[in-house]
Parts: sequence; structure tokens; C-alpha cells
Amino acid sequence: MEYVWPILYAVFVWWAGTALVFMLDQLPRRHHLRVMFGATLALLAALWCVTLLDGRLTAGSAYAGFTCGVLVWAWQELAFLTGYVTGPNRRALPEGTEGFARFRAALGTVWHHELAMLALGIALLLLLWEAPNQTALWTYLLLWVMRQSAKLNIFLGARNLGESMLPPHLGHLASYFRRRHMNFLFPVSVTGGTIAAAWLGLQAAAAGDPFQLTASTLLAALMALAVIEHWFLMLPLPLDGLWTWGRPRASSSSPEARAKPGVLPLSP
Repeated sequence: MEYVWPILYAVFVWWAGTALVFMLDQLPRRHHLRVMFGATLALLAALWCVTLLDGRLTAGSAYAGFTCGVLVWAWQELAFLTGYVTGPNRRALPEGTEGFARFRAALGTVWHHELAMLALGIALLLLLWEAPNQTALWTYLLLWVMRQSAKLNIFLGARNLGESMLPPHLGHLASYFRRRHMNFLFPVSVTGGTIAAAWLGLQAAAAGDPFQLTASTLLAALMALAVIEHWFLMLPLPLDGLWTWGRPRASSSSPEARAKPGVLPLSP
């Protein structure tokens, strides 16, 4: 059970946390400022909490550090999905744009979001520099790397883009995605992620104390979930319902909402 509980906790946070982000994002636009105010309070609390945990090496501090890392990640995802931190380019891709011009235009749609992710990562790095408990930092970095991988796979082409999961005000992103059965990056992503998950699992099996066992198991489970999400991109199955159960009925049933494509938000 010392391995089962961290795995169950990681699965719960991955699934329920992603659905909660969607639920908050799908609220009417007039509520988004309050959503971001609450998310910012949670962000500040998480950053304060990691400073309190930096020297504690218990199973409980591993859970707490993992949770703080997810809360920091959730802030920038909400900031993106609510439209507050996206990029200077909010237009659809001009027809016929290919190659580097397409990549540059796509980067312009998320550039501010990328800078926000970098800033939060640096903040965690500075707060936890040489700290014994760096679970929050490694949780955030894992989500960051796998999120970037997922975005690149969607940009290069995937079978299942997760239609209807982006809010209407980010609908222009649809033009930057490509639907393909496979792309050259996907095998690299899932192979690298699988190796990393296996390595973290071995670290958990060889751990000599409850902190290392719990932290490594949490990270291994999260990495495995990230690899599973990558496989979701290539499966010809409508898997959006795993997370959109939290979406208000009016938003999910409208033609406009159904027409918009999307990506997995909290998930990497």
C-alpha cells in the first residue's frame, strides 16, 4: 500500500484537477477575473508552502510538495485558458502558411504563456535551490516538459486533437493544429516518457526512506499518466468526456463549443 496510495493520489489529482480547470474556464467570462483572483491566492499559498516544506523529508511533505507543484502549474493553465496570458497573436493562421512561418505564427499565439511558465519554473528553482525537498520543483518540471511535448505533437499532427475542449475565445488556435495519423516526434515522446517513468519507478523501489519512496512514486505515476495522454492524441476515440464532465451544460452543448478544438490543460 505504500506504493498504491501515491499512485491513486496522482491519478486523482490528474483527473479531478484537469476537470476542475475546465469547469472554471467554462464559466461565463464575467467570472474569469474572480477565478484568476482565487487561482493567484492559491499560487501564492503554494509558493509559501514550498518554503515551509523545503527541509522536511517525510511522506506527508512529499504529498504536500507534489500538490504545491500542481497548484503552481494550474495557475498558468487557468491564465492561458481564460485568455489573460496567451500571446500577442490572436488571429487564425493565414491560409497557405507553412514551414517556419507557421511555427513563428503559432509561437506568437502562446508566447506570453511560455514566458509565464518559464517565470514560475525559475521562481520554484530559486525558492528550492539546494533544498532537500524539491518535490514541487520536479513535479512542475515534469508537467512542463511533457506539456511542451504534447503541444509540439499537436502542432506537427495528431489523430485526436480533443475537439470541443478549448473555450471559444481561444478558437483561433484550431488553425495551427494538424490532424494526422502519426508524426515523427510521437515515438520519441512516448519512448522517452516511458523510460523516465520506469527510471522513477526504480528509484521508488530502491528508496530507503518514506519520503523518497513517496516522492518517486508520485512522479513515476504522473509521468506514466503523461505518456498515456500522449497515446490519447493518436487514438481515434472521443476521450474528451474524461474531463469535460465538469463543464456547464450550456457550454458543452452549444454548437460553438462543440466546434472548437482543444488540448489537455492541466495534463502534460
